[in-house]
Amino acid sequence: MDPSLDTWDFSSPLISLWINRFYIYLGFAFGISLWICFQIVIRKQLFIFKDKNSKDKSVPKATRDLMTNGYISLQKKDILVSGVKIFYGSQTGTAKGFAASLAEAVTSLRLPVAVINLQEYDPDDHLVEEVTSKNVCAFVVATYTDGRPTESAEWFCKWLEEASSDFRFGKTYLKGMRYAVFGLGNSAYANHFNKVGKNVDKWLWMLGAHRVVARGEGDCDVVKSKHGSIEADFRVWKTKFISRLQALRKGERKPCGGNCKKGQCESSAEEEPFESTSEEESGTEDQQSLNSVVDVEDLGKIMNCVKKEKREKEHQEEKSTLVRNAVKGEASERRAMITPALREALTKQGYQLIGSHSGVKLCRWTKSMLRGRGGCYKHTFYGIESHRCMETTPSLACANKCVFCWRHHTNPVGTEWRWKMDQPEMILKEAIENHQSMIKQFKGVPGVREDRFEEGMMVKHCALSLVGEPIMYPEINRFLKLLHECKISSFLVTNAQFPVEIRNLKPVTQLYVSVDASTKDSLKKIDRPLFKDFWQRFLNSLKALAAKLAFPLFQQQRTVYRLTLVKAWNVDELQAYAELVTLGNPDFIEVKGVTYCGESSASSLTMANVPWHEEVVHFVRELVALIPNYEIACEHEHSNCLLIAHTRFKIDGEWWTWIDYNRFQELVQEYEDSGGLTNFSAKDYVAKTPLWALFGASERGFDPKDTRYQRKNKPKDISGC
Repeated sequence: MDPSLDTWDFSSPLISLWINRFYIYLGFAFGISLWICFQIVIRKQLFIFKDKNSKDKSVPKATRDLMTNGYISLQKKDILVSGVKIFYGSQTGTAKGFAASLAEAVTSLRLPVAVINLQEYDPDDHLVEEVTSKNVCAFVVATYTDGRPTESAEWFCKWLEEASSDFRFGKTYLKGMRYAVFGLGNSAYANHFNKVGKNVDKWLWMLGAHRVVARGEGDCDVVKSKHGSIEADFRVWKTKFISRLQALRKGERKPCGGNCKKGQCESSAEEEPFESTSEEESGTEDQQSLNSVVDVEDLGKIMNCVKKEKREKEHQEEKSTLVRNAVKGEASERRAMITPALREALTKQGYQLIGSHSGVKLCRWTKSMLRGRGGCYKHTFYGIESHRCMETTPSLACANKCVFCWRHHTNPVGTEWRWKMDQPEMILKEAIENHQSMIKQFKGVPGVREDRFEEGMMVKHCALSLVGEPIMYPEINRFLKLLHECKISSFLVTNAQFPVEIRNLKPVTQLYVSVDASTKDSLKKIDRPLFKDFWQRFLNSLKALAAKLAFPLFQQQRTVYRLTLVKAWNVDELQAYAELVTLGNPDFIEVKGVTYCGESSASSLTMANVPWHEEVVHFVRELVALIPNYEIACEHEHSNCLLIAHTRFKIDGEWWTWIDYNRFQELVQEYEDSGGLTNFSAKDYVAKTPLWALFGASERGFDPKDTRYQRKNKPKDISGC
């Protein structure tokens, strides 16, 4: 026997394991394989169960919660959206109306909803509660003058701005809060269009709140509005908000942008940067890669990337628009100035709307004179027959939003004509027809004089001062020519923001320029003009007025400054007014106390801003003392108005401020027949002012032939005393 075998002991366990090691390896491999197969089957069954559970909505909750171990879970399903809070900041009531509309839509989802005026909300105490409340907060905020928030939202915006830049709050202060923003603005104010909406969106984002839907931007400018009107802009955003709200209730994440594998974005639940709006689409690779927490050093790069992409998109859209405009005519692209909402608002105010941008309305002085009562101040100053005067405008749009606007800013605004344009022949024809139709309604009304009614059916004067800026109408000269062909005098009022148009204007009976303030700051505060260079335009307009007097070929109408005094706003600038009078050298200066037209959320004007007649008289006396060659000529106490006239209209010690309208029509006809070569001046068609219309007369501007004056001066019956 081999002695080496003696060293091996085959009965040893280790030797047995070594000899049978292949069987052991095989057993381990089989066990691992079996475990893997078991895990695959279990996971597959669990996935099928979850998929079935998410789709089967008709199965009771207890059954859906059935677990694989055979017992029913007693846990309640998490509430993902507990309700909606809608905050609004409104000045004219539009944002408030939108908030109510949004609340109605949310209520249809059977969700609790609260509509809150930001003026009554304290963010310092309550805003942080939205972090854990599981509410979705919607902010409907308007942008007011100079990009500032409305009065009701002023404190909220101030608090939010300070909190967003206060290190003590930090960028996670509102983490967990969900919000959406819809801003209201007017793109005519390009520098601060929707500034408040953008800021609220930005500040909430900086404090860590989560945006659930992209910011909406409503535009009052129907030309630039993406959907035709601010109401349409809101409806589109509201639809997106409601759709997103439904998705949040189901626990769905934001839909995939399609730029990732298998359509499942890891960042699909992340929000967009605060610069985005409802018209911008998310889903780009750069945006999808953003995390909710961004390093400050990388923030600038990310923002630059987003802004660059936005600029490229806007450039592409601009190119597309140019291509479309090349295919379609320019006229077909322009929108009507009067939107359905504007038509409804103006119709309620008594307007008879004409075409797509004009209107006519019956003046209360027309109604007064039909009854044999007094006429307006133009009757006292210039001899207009108020019952034969048609108040109209070929342009409802204006370049200002004056604080004392007696239409409460229902008319559109703009700095240039960008709307569809109606022909002047149609405007004049329908204006006269509508005016006559309104006069007919007074037939048989007690107190209406038959002779005045018959005269009222024949329009003799046209006051182009109803609302808006008539000189904006591109065919204003053709419209004026048509008026004069119909033997209708023309009184045109402009807000001194279109100097070129004033310079190119053909003869009118009387040309007015509104001088509502005498300094740049006060003009900005009172008129709230759209133009950036509003002050230079204002001065150039006054110079254009003076040019019509300096050069004979341009002096074909009487020129008037119209001053509206707003107590505590523009009554202390006498020296500055005197300098403006020297600049424009007008024939006449009308000084009138502002008329209070009732409370308006669009203006802070109150009765306290309306000066007494004695205060207007005092102002006029002081102004006349500063301007040589001007004197007080006439007074209309009822309108709180006085007329300052240049002494060239005081002939042989008597005032000749009235107008010989027949003579004017003869002169303007000669001007047209000669192709504009003949010349006439304002003094060529003057008429003597009656004594009762003069300043200081006992009638105080009342025509003695008016029944109201007769009643006022009738001796009192004292027989019973």
